[in-house]
Amino acid sequence: MDVLNQVFAYPGHFQTEDLLVQMRQNGFNVSRPTIYRTLPLLVQSGLLTEFIDAQKNTRYESIHSLKEHAHLICLRCGQIVEFKEPQIDALQKAVCDAHHFKPVRFRNEIIGHCAECQAELEATTSTAS
Repeated sequence: MDVLNQVFAYPGHFQTEDLLVQMRQNGFNVSRPTIYRTLPLLVQSGLLTEFIDAQKNTRYESIHSLKEHAHLICLRCGQIVEFKEPQIDALQKAVCDAHHFKPVRFRNEIIGHCAECQAELEATTSTAS
């Protein structure tokens, strides 16, 4: 129960090690294997969602923070930007309705480069030419 409470208290996206550090800082005597065993169970139960970031790390967020949003994930720096776009929600609903499909959860990830990394990449390309 302590792991679940700390998952819901975590502000934003986290990796397994982030949760372990938070729990130990909050005075919980929890083992790494306990966290690694518990997080997949929380995902299976629908209390937690997982996604893979640009560096292929598994990240989690609780269902309390979802509220149908999507992620922009930078391949270079790993920055994750959350956004909500009503048109995406409407399109998802229309596609599901058209295929008589009942969605359980919404997950959208756009992988690319943030503005800062684009500028650095362009500067590197310009100097190489």
